[in-house]
Amino acid sequence: MNSDFTIAVHSLVYLAYLPDHMASSDSIAVNVCTNPARIRKIMSCLRKNGLVKTKEGIGGGYILDCNPQETTLADIYRTVSHGTLKPNWCTGDPEQNCVVSSNTQVVMDEIFTEAELYFEKYLEKITISSVLEKIKLCP
Repeated sequence: MNSDFTIAVHSLVYLAYLPDHMASSDSIAVNVCTNPARIRKIMSCLRKNGLVKTKEGIGGGYILDCNPQETTLADIYRTVSHGTLKPNWCTGDPEQNCVVSSNTQVVMDEIFTEAELYFEKYLEKITISSVLEKIKLCP
C-alpha cells in the first residue's frame, strides 16, 4: 500500500479540524509534510467522490463536503487506495510443473482479497471525527 490513504485521511481530518474554512493545497501540504502537487492529486480524487468541495482562485482551496461523523476510513480507502493491499508482483509461475510454483499466485490473490475485505470492515468502524478526537487526546 502506498501513502495516499494516510495523506487522504490526514487531509480530511485537518479539514474537519477547520470546519467551514477553506484550506489551500499549500497549507494542507505543510500540515501533511508533503508537496502541494501530491495534495492536489489526492484531493482531486476526494472531490470526484464527493468528500471535498473546491473553490478556484484567491481565497480558494478545499473544504469538507461530507459529514465527518458519518464518513468512515473505509469510504476514504475505497476512494484512494482500493486494491493496493495486494502487491503488484507475486512469486511463482502458473506454467511450471511444480504445484507450489504454479499455485502460489492464485492462493495469495485469495488471501489478499480476503484481507482487504477484513481491512475495509475494520475501517468502517472508524470515522473522520473519531480520528480527530483521538488526535485531540494526544499529549
